[in-house]
Amino acid sequence: MPLTPSAGRAHDRQILRLAVPAFGALVAEPLFLLTDTVIVSHLPAPALGALGVASTVLSVLVGLCVFLAYGTTAAVARQIGAGNTRRAVQQGVDGLWLAVGAGLAIIAVVWPLAPFLVHLIGAEGELARQAVTYLRISLLGVPAMLLVLAGTGVLRGMQDTATPLLVSVGSFALNALLNLAFVLGLGWGIAGSAWGTVLAQSLGAAVYLVLIFGRHGARLRPDLAGIRAAGSAGIALIIRTACMQVVLTIAATVATRMGEDQIEAHTVALRIWTLLAFALDAIAIAGQAITGRTLGAGDVAGTRAATLRMVMWGIGSGVVFGLVVIAARPFVPALFDAGPAVAGRLLDLLWVIAVLQPIAGVVFVLDGVLIGAGDQRYLAWAGLWTTVAYLPAVLLVTVTGSGLVALWLALGVWMAARLITLGLRAYGGTWLVIGA
Repeated sequence: MPLTPSAGRAHDRQILRLAVPAFGALVAEPLFLLTDTVIVSHLPAPALGALGVASTVLSVLVGLCVFLAYGTTAAVARQIGAGNTRRAVQQGVDGLWLAVGAGLAIIAVVWPLAPFLVHLIGAEGELARQAVTYLRISLLGVPAMLLVLAGTGVLRGMQDTATPLLVSVGSFALNALLNLAFVLGLGWGIAGSAWGTVLAQSLGAAVYLVLIFGRHGARLRPDLAGIRAAGSAGIALIIRTACMQVVLTIAATVATRMGEDQIEAHTVALRIWTLLAFALDAIAIAGQAITGRTLGAGDVAGTRAATLRMVMWGIGSGVVFGLVVIAARPFVPALFDAGPAVAGRLLDLLWVIAVLQPIAGVVFVLDGVLIGAGDQRYLAWAGLWTTVAYLPAVLLVTVTGSGLVALWLALGVWMAARLITLGLRAYGGTWLVIGA
């Protein structure tokens, strides 16, 4: 049934109320990386390449734990929709404890494996040494990073995206100041960049803890059964996210083996892609919160209508972002102090990034809607199938030596496969499960 103009405007207001603050908060995270990239780009080679290698490992580790935000948002929103506020807060606390445990486990496992992991991506010599330095320092901030994910999920589930925006802006500003002071002021090199980010993330985590345990009166004592339940519910989302990380890690590995200029161009392009992805994901965050709340309240028709409206927003936002990339394209290489060889490759990649934005807009919206509905099992299977679709494309790039543009076109094949699998699921009704 088509939306009436008044119903459409009501959905727009609801989406914008959640998506606009979420947009600011989401953009702040890749801005952490962009800030690090701009500052580190002024260091002698191979500092920028080392940042790219270490960030790839960190992205995999933290990305696998994104269920702490997404799963918590969906679970809390369902309880809010069903009118169970106390239970909603307790589920959020379970997620916080799970975040601390996961963060400490990551440090214990990855610290001794750091040299192996950077070599696995293809780094050697001085590139590998600097990458290990950045990675090991950054590991100390992983528990704080995961606490921020879980804390953000709690507030989003409560339909509050404005507070995470304020925390993110403060953390971003502190990160920029500390990086400038440590890297360029004190001359700590790439280690200074890592320390600046760790301190900024730790302060952000502390703010979330104060908000949740202070404002909402949550109990500090852990509920072991609740923590186990939160971990079990996140397994499917871990599989879904692991598939995404496999795709991006393969791309980074292929780019690294192409040469130093190629990995630098790929690193900058991936930062830009990530920035745009987080921006588009703002609508997906609204989708998680709205879908969880409406299904928790038993409103299937409202869920359908909101989903349709968010898809329209995703398409429109993707077109706008694509045009912005094209307009900004001539100025991007200078921003990152790119040499002629890196600049030429980067300019080519920006065309591919621009074309993929409308597809990305729809994919991220539908992904958020299905996460909000708790349809994690399907998302896990869809992640496996879309990875299978990507592998022949990237293998062809490797065998033929086609270059960076072909590598990013292979990523386009992966995005198209995600569009098909998510679109088919959203069109059906299996995911529309109501209740707390």
